[in-house]
Amino acid sequence: MGSNIEDNQDDVPMELQLKGKKASSQKLKRHDSLDVEASKMPNAKQVVGLSVLLKLAFQSIGVVYGDIGTSPLYVFSSIFLEGVKHEDDILGALSLILYTITLIPVIKYVFIVLQANDNGDGGTFALYSLICRYSKVGLIPSTMAEDSDVSTFKLDMPDRRTRRASHLKSMLENSQFAKFFLLIATMLGTSMVIGDGVLTPCISVLSAIGGVKAAAPEAMTEGRIVWLAVAILIVLFMFQRFGTEKVGYTFAPILCLWFVLIAGIGVYNFVIYDIAIFRALNPMYIVSYFQRNGKDAWISLGGVVMCITGAEALFADVGHFSVRSIQISMCFVTYPALILAYLGQGAYLMKNADDVANTFYASIPKTIYWPMFVIAVLAAIIASQALISGTFAIIQQSLALGCFPRVKIVHTSKKHHGQIYIPEINNLLMIACVLTTIGFKTTEKLSNAYGIAVVFVMFLTSCFLVLVMILIWKTNILLIIAYVLIIGSVELVYLSSSLYKFEQGGYLPLALAMFLMFVMYVWNYVYRKKYHYELEHKISPEKVKETMDATSSHRLPGLAIFYSELVHGIPPIFKHYVENVPALHSVLVFASVKSLPISKVPLEERFLFRRVKPYDLYVFRCVVRYGYNDMRNEEEPIEKLLVERLKNFIKEDYMFSIAANGGNQGETASLIEKDVEVLERASNMGVVHLVGEQDVVACKGSGVVKRMVINYAYNFLTRNLRQSSNKVFDIPTKRMLKVGMTCEL
Repeated sequence: MGSNIEDNQDDVPMELQLKGKKASSQKLKRHDSLDVEASKMPNAKQVVGLSVLLKLAFQSIGVVYGDIGTSPLYVFSSIFLEGVKHEDDILGALSLILYTITLIPVIKYVFIVLQANDNGDGGTFALYSLICRYSKVGLIPSTMAEDSDVSTFKLDMPDRRTRRASHLKSMLENSQFAKFFLLIATMLGTSMVIGDGVLTPCISVLSAIGGVKAAAPEAMTEGRIVWLAVAILIVLFMFQRFGTEKVGYTFAPILCLWFVLIAGIGVYNFVIYDIAIFRALNPMYIVSYFQRNGKDAWISLGGVVMCITGAEALFADVGHFSVRSIQISMCFVTYPALILAYLGQGAYLMKNADDVANTFYASIPKTIYWPMFVIAVLAAIIASQALISGTFAIIQQSLALGCFPRVKIVHTSKKHHGQIYIPEINNLLMIACVLTTIGFKTTEKLSNAYGIAVVFVMFLTSCFLVLVMILIWKTNILLIIAYVLIIGSVELVYLSSSLYKFEQGGYLPLALAMFLMFVMYVWNYVYRKKYHYELEHKISPEKVKETMDATSSHRLPGLAIFYSELVHGIPPIFKHYVENVPALHSVLVFASVKSLPISKVPLEERFLFRRVKPYDLYVFRCVVRYGYNDMRNEEEPIEKLLVERLKNFIKEDYMFSIAANGGNQGETASLIEKDVEVLERASNMGVVHLVGEQDVVACKGSGVVKRMVINYAYNFLTRNLRQSSNKVFDIPTKRMLKVGMTCEL
């Protein structure tokens, strides 16, 4: 219940409380007695001080920009795989790099996409959750009227252009195909980001270690480079357990030094070799590049796109930091350093075109070669961090929305809620990275695989962003068309070039994405089937007394909490329980743990209660609402919070009843005191947590595919990946009772 009501309840006379309730009941439509509480909650935004903002900006350098920051290691070599054929081709490629970095990471992500964050969290699922929150395109029918009362649920939307938004909303809500398409597209984008998380460490580390081979080709064979890269990758993933904050503080100084050095070397190179390299800012060099090279220029775009690898991490990792901190670090550190670095490499190549296969290390002044090599290796290791952190955040979001098996999530910071570590995912990423490095061996082969994943995720983000622009932002149609024609078309061209290299390694990210999509879809499919099964077999509140009377159940002292994901009605496992155990506790609470498509639900708004009549049954229904980034029960055990909120609900429920129907105030005060005393006595006698353990099987007559998905694929995931219920809900093992039940879906 709301703290305003709770804190003042005992100090205000009953008569004044009832008058206040009577007045408020005339203004509020009563979905539930918690409407009073919800209406008092402010939609306050957390104000971040300048010192905290700068600290987060500094940390973000060590976590977010490693991938895009180390792209100068391999971009020119990826563009000119067969060498430079014409001097002006260097200017054309450099011009493409400069405008691509400006258009995609800076204009698109930093200034547009980051504004589409979901209460501070980013990524594909954040965009999907925004769309689900505004239009009913989710496939789980668990929406409640009270959900929109959560302060973080509400969206500030302008009044203009609502007709276009309403039309699109109606089309999405009335099309089952559109709902499935959005979900599948979200899963595919998420899978591609995770694929990036596999490829980024491999290509970054191999590129950096290549500097040893350039300096001492006889000492470092290809095999030695591969095994050294594998050792570095294993150390990197073992370091993840220390958390984003420690990783950021450790890596940020190194990456800051990296940006200073590559910027300085860039300035040195264009001063020494070609001060007129700035003429590459003329986009006509791009036109002449395509006129001269035709199809080869189009194919080379797959190498150009390597300069924006990791741009999606700016959005995926925003939950670890903040929008403003990432904007500061990108605009004032990363972007200027990259522009100077590429200008310097272009100037060097104008005089040394034969060194294009090893542009980065060849352009380093000899006096600082080995110190720069050490920094490059460290920066390449850090480059992996951006997508690893982003993968953790995306898995957490997909898990909460019913699209991934339950895995252990470790919150590594008490100050910043988004900083997490997932051990199982970390280990799987490490194994995948090691196998990929051993299998591909060189950066040239990996770059073919990498481009598809990078550009596809960017293009999918643009598609979702257009929906957000229309549905939520209600952006001017001319601006939406401009976005699609400029940014969307550029990304499509890059994607087409990357797909050309499918047979040369481009199949890898698609294969990874298909596997992850299969896992996500299987889990989500059975999750939805189970929910519909419970919905079809639910017990209405009116039937509870009838069910209890039919089984002659005896009441025992104590409080029992039944857990379920069903929001509407009493779960069927209750009937199964009373038929086999003819004894019930004196107070029963049916708790539905529900994830809302928002990042966080304030603690004061987390619980919704309803009372099952007649009142002397002492049976309550409760919905416990979480956002996908909420730390479950870190503040207090769920039973303690539930009992405290339930006491306040009992008081307000009686007050609403009097305000609406009239009644004796003295008698009501006595009933309130009695019911609160019953609840306190029950909780003091002991709390039992009843958790349904549902085994699912395909029903008789099911097709072969359905039986394979439910009986084998889903049950395999359940046995090997699913976290136990007591860890998810923070239930003490000694007071937890599992109730087994088989569901035929």
